[in-house]
Amino acid sequence: MAGDEAGLPEEGLSLWLTDWKIPTGIPWEGRRLVALVGQAVGGHLDVHVHPSGQAVKVWMLEVRSGFQRRGLGSLLMDALYAAYPTAWIDHGARSREGAWWWNGYRDPDPQRNIHNRPPAEWAAYFDAVEVASDKAQNAHQNNRYGLDGHRQDVYRYGERLEQEADGYARFYQPAQAATLDPAAQQLHGAIRLFLPPGLHTYVHDHTQGASGRAAALLEHLGHGNLPRTYWNATRRAAFEDAYHEELFEGAVPGRPATHLVFTLNPPAADRLPAFDALPASVNFVARADIAVEVASLAWRSAGQPAVTHTAAFTPPVTAAIEPRWPQHASAAYRARYDEAGFLLSPDAPQPSAEPAYADRAEEIRAAAERLLAAQAERARPEQPPAAPQPPRRPQQPSSPPAPGRGRNLR
Repeated sequence: MAGDEAGLPEEGLSLWLTDWKIPTGIPWEGRRLVALVGQAVGGHLDVHVHPSGQAVKVWMLEVRSGFQRRGLGSLLMDALYAAYPTAWIDHGARSREGAWWWNGYRDPDPQRNIHNRPPAEWAAYFDAVEVASDKAQNAHQNNRYGLDGHRQDVYRYGERLEQEADGYARFYQPAQAATLDPAAQQLHGAIRLFLPPGLHTYVHDHTQGASGRAAALLEHLGHGNLPRTYWNATRRAAFEDAYHEELFEGAVPGRPATHLVFTLNPPAADRLPAFDALPASVNFVARADIAVEVASLAWRSAGQPAVTHTAAFTPPVTAAIEPRWPQHASAAYRARYDEAGFLLSPDAPQPSAEPAYADRAEEIRAAAERLLAAQAERARPEQPPAAPQPPRRPQQPSSPPAPGRGRNLR
């Protein structure tokens, strides 16, 4: 590691290896290594990993302001080598800042850096022409700023790289990473909520019934407001998405967050909306809403991630992934939900994509009435207590109408 690593605190420093869900056109799994200093993100390293696990391409190394020049970048890169101890490492092309950083970094295993080895050893994993282009850019940066750039380690540094690359480009074997099929398994998606204090206390009270607490969460969010992006193969990955948002978007002072994960039944293959697939998740790209069946909910308090509450819905609950914009909502969505994603009325029709609910009309009607009543109660402004009224004097019985007055009778 770099010598200035002593500037980092020993207490409260941790590393987290998690998913990196950014489509870059590279069909390898995205992984992100996050450095946490106390409760703050100090930096992160984004990479793509070959399906075999034997090749890693560095995409971005970033150290945040306030944590720079303290060895944090070196710590992240060293951890990457340790996480994939037998893999080839492609560091790619470097920016100006990257060139200066690399000049001071001590590579823990130069023999696995493909810029230091002949293409005959790694050409099946990486395009030799692209690698040659990256090496040329790095050489230009080093020459421009008068940097050594570990010249002694770079294989045939400064020679005509294009000739070497042309001879090995044919050995490149593009990998087709397996992608998630959303019609083949349950999907898990996360959202971060900041609940009113009373509701937060209720839903995290394990002494209360889990089913009632799950219904309260779904009612508060709205049945038509399920998240659009990144539905995962596992519940763990969905909770990681929520925790990732907690770290990078920041907590709200005085408002504890609830990380809520929906588990959906697989949609029918013939009704599957358009999606982008990653190795372990999908991102629905259709603009319109998507009718789904919620099989269960799981939730945690951000402050107590080890305590997970779960509740299954038997039978599943009809809900919808929200449309991208209100004008993209389908006719079935508009008939069932308002623009805020809440149920319109107990008589709202079921989406046509969910015919299995036709025999549960009375049950659904009763549940909808309870939800709407609770929603109206939340929306009603608080009124000051009414002043006590004096007791009313008893009324005297009225006299019968005089003959010839009042209604004509025949």
